[in-house]
Amino acid sequence: MGAKTWMIVSSDNQSSSKFKSYPKPNLEKTVALLNRLFPNEKLEKTDDGDLSSTCPPNDMIYAGYFEGISVVAAKEFGIDNPSKLDRRFISESPFSNTYLHAMHSVVDWFAFAKWEDGELKRSLSLSPDSGILEDIGERIEFEIPYWNGGHPAVDSDEDDEEEYPFEFHPLELGEAVLKAFFGYQLEGFVDDELIEPERITLFGFKRAKPWWKIW
Repeated sequence: MGAKTWMIVSSDNQSSSKFKSYPKPNLEKTVALLNRLFPNEKLEKTDDGDLSSTCPPNDMIYAGYFEGISVVAAKEFGIDNPSKLDRRFISESPFSNTYLHAMHSVVDWFAFAKWEDGELKRSLSLSPDSGILEDIGERIEFEIPYWNGGHPAVDSDEDDEEEYPFEFHPLELGEAVLKAFFGYQLEGFVDDELIEPERITLFGFKRAKPWWKIW
């Protein structure tokens, strides 16, 4: 797997269906949202991205404000403990539900969280090397088969010298979260009913470099 994400999504309800009509983002509302989330930064409009590339470099932000849902991808969201996300990103989100999704294929790390009306309902973060970094709240229905061995990380027929530390592969659960919450996947078997994330435009913004004057 080579998928990477670090993003927050805000939605009013039924977030998994918001992208089915392939809506276009509103630039004016996107800029207004970013000004609230990053009030001390100077952002410059640059080349657009899309929903399949929500892992921008440190000097970039990808974002889109749509009808009933918004997406912001930035370095601030690739954190080990989602529950410690700066409250600004929750309080300034435009809709009642806020989600964080972050994963990095190089280290098999995955994290996600969900807030409802500002209250944290679920947060999970784990990787093979670090173990379970955070596990807060009740497991959501689609998670349970993974924890119960329904999606084993290692084929039982394979003779591996090292036992995988989890019942499942974190990135596979990460794809399941994308499917359940937002109606798409990045890798693995893709259901025909899922949207194609490459068709959902996100505006690109360049983050100004820090400037210091040396006297």
